[in-house]
Amino acid sequence: MFNFRPLARIASVLTTPLAPEDVLALFNPVYSSRQLRGVVTRVVQETAQSVTIFFRPGRGWHAHLAGQWARIGVELNGVRHWRSYSLSAPAGQDPAITVTDVGSVSGVLVRETKVGDILFLAPPQGDFVLPEHPRSLLMLTAGSGITPVMSMIRTLVPGRPDADVVLIHSSRGEDDSIFREELFELADQFPNFRLVQWQTGGRGRLSLATPADLESICPDWQDRAAYACGPESFLDDAEALWNQAAQAASAGSLTIERFHAELKGRDGGEGGLVTFEASDREVMADGGVPLLDVGEDAGILMPSGCRMGICHSCLTPLLSGSVRDLRTGEVRGEPGELIQTCVSAAAGPVNLKL
Repeated sequence: MFNFRPLARIASVLTTPLAPEDVLALFNPVYSSRQLRGVVTRVVQETAQSVTIFFRPGRGWHAHLAGQWARIGVELNGVRHWRSYSLSAPAGQDPAITVTDVGSVSGVLVRETKVGDILFLAPPQGDFVLPEHPRSLLMLTAGSGITPVMSMIRTLVPGRPDADVVLIHSSRGEDDSIFREELFELADQFPNFRLVQWQTGGRGRLSLATPADLESICPDWQDRAAYACGPESFLDDAEALWNQAAQAASAGSLTIERFHAELKGRDGGEGGLVTFEASDREVMADGGVPLLDVGEDAGILMPSGCRMGICHSCLTPLLSGSVRDLRTGEVRGEPGELIQTCVSAAAGPVNLKL
C-alpha cells in the first residue's frame, strides 16, 4: 500500500505557516482545518417570510438524526453571529435548515442567502429524535415548530409505509403554513400519514389546555407517543395536559422541543456598565438583555451554542460584579464564577474576561 505520509510532510513544509487544508480552502472554502463549514447548494422559498437553505458540509460534519439541530454561523459587518436552527432535511441526506425572518441573523439568511455562500457550522446535536422502534405517533406543531418534525416525517413516512403518524399543525393561515403542499402530497400518497392543518385565522387557537380539541381530532391521542414543538404557551399547555393524563395513568409519552428558554426580566430594569477586559471594550447594558447579546452587539466575538441555557458553550469567568439569571431572577456575583452569558444580564457593573 502506498504511504502518503511523506507527501503530507512535504505539503506541510511547502505551505507553512498555513496547513495544507488552509491552502485547499483557497480553492474550495468548505475545506478548513480550523472551522467546520458548508456551502449553500439550494435555496427554496417556503413562505413570504421563510426559506429552506440546503448546504453541503465539509469534513467534520456527522450525519444528523431526524429532529436534531445545529448551530449556524454567519458574518454580519465583520462579526460572526451564531444561531441554532433545526435541520429539516431527512436523516441520511445533505442537511438543510428552514429559517423564518424573526431577527437580524435570520433576516439576513432569509433575504440574502444564495447558492455558493459559505455557512459556518457546528455538528448536529439534540435529543428531540425519533424512537429507535417507532410506534403510533402524534406530532403537535405550531408555526416554525414544524421544522424538526418535518425532518422526522420526511425520514419516517416514505421509508416506513406502515408507520402510523398523525400530524396536527397550527398556523395563522395557508400563506403562513410552512411545507403545506409537500405535507398534503405525503398525506395523499401514504394512507397511514394523517395530516390536520389547524388555521387559527378561521378557527381560533388550538387549545391544549383541555383534551376537547385534541380528542375531536385524534381520539386515540393517549395511546400514541407524542412529539410537540412550537411557541412556549403551546408547549406549556401540552405539557400540562399530558401531566394531567399521566396522573390518571392514561397517556403515552410526550417529548418536547423548546426553541427558546423562558427568560424573566426581559422588560429591563437595573443594568450596568459591562467591561470586556480582553477586548478592551465598555458597554452600557440594560438589565433585561443577555450579556451574550450585549457583547455581540458591541462587535465582540462571543462563545455561544444553544443560546437558551442548555449546552453551556457560552460559559465565561465573571471577574467582578453581579449578574442576574434571566430564567430565575437569581442574582450572583462570586469573582471567578463561570456564568452563562446567554441567560445572564448585568445587575450593576460587570467585568468579564472576554
